[in-house]
Amino acid sequence: MTAHAIESREDVMDHALATTLISPRFYTTDFKAMDALDVSSVRAEWDAMLAEYEGDNNHDHFRRDDSFASEIRELPPELRQEFLDFLVSSITSEYSGCVLYNEIRRNVENPDVKKLMTYLTRDESRHASFINASLRDFGLHVDLAALKATKRYTYFKPKYIFYATYLSEKIGYARYITIYRQLERHPDKRFHPIFRWFERWCNDEFRHGESFALIMRANPHLLRGPNLLWVRFFLLAVYATMFVRDHTRPALHLAMGIDPDEYDFRVFDITTEISKQVFPISLDTDHPKFRAGLRRLVEASHGWERAKARGGVVGLLQRAGWAAVGVASFVKLYLRPVHRHALPAQMRVAPAW
Repeated sequence: MTAHAIESREDVMDHALATTLISPRFYTTDFKAMDALDVSSVRAEWDAMLAEYEGDNNHDHFRRDDSFASEIRELPPELRQEFLDFLVSSITSEYSGCVLYNEIRRNVENPDVKKLMTYLTRDESRHASFINASLRDFGLHVDLAALKATKRYTYFKPKYIFYATYLSEKIGYARYITIYRQLERHPDKRFHPIFRWFERWCNDEFRHGESFALIMRANPHLLRGPNLLWVRFFLLAVYATMFVRDHTRPALHLAMGIDPDEYDFRVFDITTEISKQVFPISLDTDHPKFRAGLRRLVEASHGWERAKARGGVVGLLQRAGWAAVGVASFVKLYLRPVHRHALPAQMRVAPAW
């Protein structure tokens, strides 16, 4: 269950504005460097991608159908809280992309970058608004304008944006398609109608990831030498964040008939297979020591939350101790051997998982 109950609009905004290791963040970047991007070496693929965006095959997807309201039902308290946490975090994440892409669009003249960011802004705005509509069914909503004006921003170099966003979009694809397939097999576990939208939704996520894959392929220095240390870092950071966050929502996964461990490692497998099309390294997520390290991160996160709730000097010391455990566990995971492989000649379409 989420550490702080979400009962009011104030709670929603507090949750969306929170800055923690696992909460979605807002970003800014070097707009001049973004303006200087050259994608001429992947021109044919780039133009085909922009044409697909312009075709907008999802333009009518993010609309509630007539049966949506009739499928909404009262949820048990713990599941309700975890689902609200899921919705608020998802809105914040989607809107984070919308804000970043729109700021890049406004601050560049490069026509290739400007067009891409226009389409990405459109898609992420739709996603955030659609989730926000589901939150309104609970009498709550995220004030997106206030969120944009007041949430803390983190500066990321463009290459960090490329690595992190590529992985976030691809892991988003893997998460959505895995949940959709599970609930397709077990429709009795679909406790909310929003999950019916996940199949076509994940297509947007996959396409967004491919956009950043093309940028990295057009700038191959981003995928070799010292930059591979950053690729390795973001692979681990994205996987670890997902694993820790998912283990704060036991009721949500139980309701869907999903074991969090099995679900997360399935998502890692999908994301790893996809990311091999771009990154020449991948994490050994099947190794028992890697999995044990992730579980140690969950233990450290839970211990830190308990210490925070305790408060006082003892709580402060315990928080410091659990933070040290978390940092040490992350470093050990980072230093583990990785798989190395050759990149394919061309990217593939989304696999039919």
